Amino acid sequence: MDHFGHVIDGEEITPGPTFDSVDPWTREPWATVALGGAAEADLAVSAARRAFDEGPWPRMGFAERGALIHRLADLIEEHAQELALADSRDMGKPLADALGKDVPRTAQNFRFFADHARLAMAETLPMDSGHHAYTRYEPAGVVAAVAPWNFPLMLESWKVAPALAWGNTVVLKPAEDTPASATILARLARAAGIPPGVLNVLHGYGPNSAGSALTEDPRVDRITFTGESGTGRIITGAAARNLTPVSLELGGKGANLVFADADLDNAVDWSIKAIFTNAGQVCLAGSRLYVERPILDEFLARFVAAAERLVIGDPRDPATQIGPLASQAHYEKVRGYVENSAGKVLTGGLGDGWTVKPTVVVDAPADSPIMCEEVFGPVVTVTPFDSEAEAVRVANDSPYGLNAMVFTENLSRAHRVSAQLRAGTIWTNCFFVRDLRAPFGGFADSGWGREGGNFSREFFTEPKAVVMAIRP
Repeated sequence: MDHFGHVIDGEEITPGPTFDSVDPWTREPWATVALGGAAEADLAVSAARRAFDEGPWPRMGFAERGALIHRLADLIEEHAQELALADSRDMGKPLADALGKDVPRTAQNFRFFADHARLAMAETLPMDSGHHAYTRYEPAGVVAAVAPWNFPLMLESWKVAPALAWGNTVVLKPAEDTPASATILARLARAAGIPPGVLNVLHGYGPNSAGSALTEDPRVDRITFTGESGTGRIITGAAARNLTPVSLELGGKGANLVFADADLDNAVDWSIKAIFTNAGQVCLAGSRLYVERPILDEFLARFVAAAERLVIGDPRDPATQIGPLASQAHYEKVRGYVENSAGKVLTGGLGDGWTVKPTVVVDAPADSPIMCEEVFGPVVTVTPFDSEAEAVRVANDSPYGLNAMVFTENLSRAHRVSAQLRAGTIWTNCFFVRDLRAPFGGFADSGWGREGGNFSREFFTEPKAVVMAIRP
């Protein structure tokens, strides 16, 4: 089997016990991984602290740092097959998706933030009192980046890239279910010439283990976390004791509103992608689908037919569109929602192994778990609505507010509804289209703070005002 160690201070180490990473398709271990705890977390934070306090990284110019980050992006592209296969084996993602989408997006994230840090403008503030003020954006320090298992490499880069670009050092803790690509990324960073201690990788579990030790460490200056809302609350509590700023991208239960004047072909195509991409293991999934009643029957007929055409199978088969769920524990969770859907299942259900077929449920009560809770699988509920006001009301009737979708050919309606929806991102007539300058994050139980472009700069730096007297 392959082996993946911690990467601390530029060295890959396995000082203690290991655990297995299980391939969700074969349901057999494919790699061993270093198992960290409090001792390893202390080593990783110490290395990051030294690299920040004493090393060259935060003292480099933006162009010099950016050149090394671009070199890392080059290596990511050169090692695309290795990285994509690692994520596919770790969490069952179709290899074609990892290779064609996740790895290129990872390289893009590093390139974007390297360039953004170099090109971003700071404020100059002329004053009438014979003084002049300007703003500096200085690196915050040591960043703890805790990443999820659904888009391992890509979401790791979303955290690591801006942190590095602005001169911070990082301890990256990947999810225990998807450890491999993080170690490979750290290996590539070392090959790119990024100094030791700047990017460290710590493997292990969360509570009472590596994760809690990392997020409770007072030497950490920023915590960025993507994952389940309950875990976000625990991390926030730990950070509060040290007054450590936190950025949280948490769960979602995205509402997808399809109005009667929508382009049905476009609405069906994007709605399929919005719920069944990555086997529904997407925090942005459009899992609550609301369709205006006059087009409900026609929409459902097309939507169900499209869902049934999706190919389920071996993630390494180029034809596969939906692989298994990421772990047995997660499969059992989603299985519970499917078997107790409290509605009528039009298509789908459980598949072989840890797979779940694209599942479409209608007539589920508004207060049922499948309607209210984040399933995080290929399961969608479809509900009719009769007016624009009702559509907005049901879309906002959720503790989550990460994203929503609106399908309409009425421009005024698109603007009106987008303004009223309480969610961090609203897609109109599309899904998952991103501009890395735009804010990304959620309302309420979907998170705290925003990242992307200048929003990442605000989080990963300490803005400083410099005020100077001008001699007459």
